[in-house]
Amino acid sequence: MTDRAFDFLHLTDRPEKPRDTGITEIRGPYYDPMGPRELRDILETMCRYVDIYKFSGGSFALMPEDAVRELIDVCHEYDVQVSTGGFIEHVLVADHDHVEDYVAEAGELGFDIVEISSGFLAIDTADLVALTELVTDHGLKAKPEINVQFGAGGASAVEELESEAAIDPASAIAEAQRHLEAGAYKIMVESEGITERVREWRTDVAFDIANEVGVENCVFEAADPQVFEWYIKNFGPNVNLFVDNSQIVECECMRSGLWGKKSSWGRVASYRPED
Repeated sequence: MTDRAFDFLHLTDRPEKPRDTGITEIRGPYYDPMGPRELRDILETMCRYVDIYKFSGGSFALMPEDAVRELIDVCHEYDVQVSTGGFIEHVLVADHDHVEDYVAEAGELGFDIVEISSGFLAIDTADLVALTELVTDHGLKAKPEINVQFGAGGASAVEELESEAAIDPASAIAEAQRHLEAGAYKIMVESEGITERVREWRTDVAFDIANEVGVENCVFEAADPQVFEWYIKNFGPNVNLFVDNSQIVECECMRSGLWGKKSSWGRVASYRPED
């Protein structure tokens, strides 16, 4: 990168887009609405560091079709892929006969990625893998989500989640491997039960998933700066992360080694031998 301000300042070596590692996925409309003008402002300054824009909670179904298309078009203008976010589990329950229609319309509207979430569902792994195959057959990228906590994906309190049985990480890992064999693009690793809405972080689970599934195949949800700092410290600056759109700059400052917190300051590094 030679056209940035202060281009004499050193940055950690990061892959250029389109990249397979070091992906940053950001949240779009959900906690607050986001229109094309705000999105364009974000991408005019930060598009080099944003790889995926994710609608959340089915927010696209509340919006005029033209607005959805415009948001997608702005993303594509800046080489950012667009994901449906986790919503197919709602379609499976409320509109079971329209699952394929949902995937088909996602493609028609210009979405690149369909997330296959299941945190609230009691469903066979084979059925979830069939959804990955369906999405792939429609020419879209499937991004299945794996969970270690039943009820993950919402805003449940710690006490509510504790009342549900935790999921054996080995089961989640086996599910991820089956999705990858079926052609999944990446595996979304839900934070609840690992670093979110738990009394103590289950970092052993994050390590197990990274080691068994392949850290390059995972996108880890990192809902708070201390969480994405932990992932960068332990898996390096090119770990794939999902953060809120308000955290893009802080996350990239940490990835690049420009800034950090007490425990990460001056420690982020990379090595790429000359070709």
